[in-house]
Amino acid sequence: MNAQAYLDLPRVRHAQGVVALPGSKSISNRVLLLAALAEGRTEITGLLDSDDTRVMLAALRQLGVQVEEQGAGTGAGQVAVTGVSRFPVTQADLFLGNAGTAFRPLCAALALMGGDYRLSGVPRMHERPIGDLAEALKGWGARIDYLGQEGYPPLHIGQGAIATDTPVRVQGSVSSQFLTALLLAAPIHCAASGQPVVIEVVGELISKPYIEITLNLMARYGVQVERDGWQRFTVPASARYRSPGRIAVEGDASTASYFLALGAIGGGPLRVTGVGADSIQGDVAFADTLAAMGATLEKGPDWIEVRGVEVARGGRLKAFDTDFNLIPDAAMTAAALALYADGPCRLRNIGSWRVKETDRIHAMHTELAKLGATVTSGPDWLEVVPPAAGQWHDAHIGTYDDHRMAMCFSLAAFGPAAVRILDPGCVSKTFPGYFDVYAGLVSA
Repeated sequence: MNAQAYLDLPRVRHAQGVVALPGSKSISNRVLLLAALAEGRTEITGLLDSDDTRVMLAALRQLGVQVEEQGAGTGAGQVAVTGVSRFPVTQADLFLGNAGTAFRPLCAALALMGGDYRLSGVPRMHERPIGDLAEALKGWGARIDYLGQEGYPPLHIGQGAIATDTPVRVQGSVSSQFLTALLLAAPIHCAASGQPVVIEVVGELISKPYIEITLNLMARYGVQVERDGWQRFTVPASARYRSPGRIAVEGDASTASYFLALGAIGGGPLRVTGVGADSIQGDVAFADTLAAMGATLEKGPDWIEVRGVEVARGGRLKAFDTDFNLIPDAAMTAAALALYADGPCRLRNIGSWRVKETDRIHAMHTELAKLGATVTSGPDWLEVVPPAAGQWHDAHIGTYDDHRMAMCFSLAAFGPAAVRILDPGCVSKTFPGYFDVYAGLVSA
């Protein structure tokens, strides 16, 4: 798939079936780092097999962490990690691809340990800001130097003099991954100094459900963080990570959005398993967006099922005007569904799209317009007027090396236009087999 230049999607009318979701990217990389920093051995099941998790696994091994892959080649997603508390390797050059869930937390962890590390990634990663995190760490006494543009990777991390007797302050308005990185790394210093760590958020914190994932997983590894609203977090002096022994990774709720959307526009029923009412991931709330658009939902503890309209036979979803600050990744799926709405759709408070794998506001604006939609956008919003009958255009959809662009625009095959997805292999970042699974669910 990686070498495939394009994929022509046949026009489809119906979607139904059951999908066992791959593991959550957000949970997988957090759990791997926590397991590496914990006392004891952690057996992880359901781990996502993707570019981003492979990058994290490779970095941990390079840093001296023992990682055993169980059932290699079976796709079982089982690994065992023996924790080290502090990384044995104190000098390394780490290549972290375009994996923000690996780059940001490792940056914080390495900065608090000290050593001699260089962190780099693909060209797009060097365009994704990290200055807010780096400056917060410098405020603790960490030594971080920019090797290229100020405020962006690549980075050099050296031996600093860490002192956390005053709160560290971090901006919350660009990426919640900065706060996640500080939270995950804080117990490193607690163990070394016997002091608590206080983190204060400057400005409005975006993507709060992702912080809830972080806090939930830290608790499973024995660290309870005290939270004062969303502005102040205290990691106690006694904080030490201890392995829970075994931990299962939930299915990816962001990935679930594409399949739930298939059910909403392809009739259904379409059921996803691996996430449901008991999920710790905020993106399960995307199901409520589908309900507001007219789909019918059922939920169990670890499954969600959708029945909807058949847009290829004239059905339409209800238009929406929604604040998507809490579920920015799943919001991209809503933007693609706007093609089938009964009026203009507006996505608000999505400024974080600008600093993701690509500038997603620009990318969605450009590619939706190719199909015949009338699109307008601003710094943190996007408005989509669906194409009228007879105004759809055949399109070659650019994916910008962004897995979510490719998966979102698979939904365009329910329209009357011919759709070609360029560089379909970019889905390997989170779901290498996406288009094979998709093809097994849709029909003409």
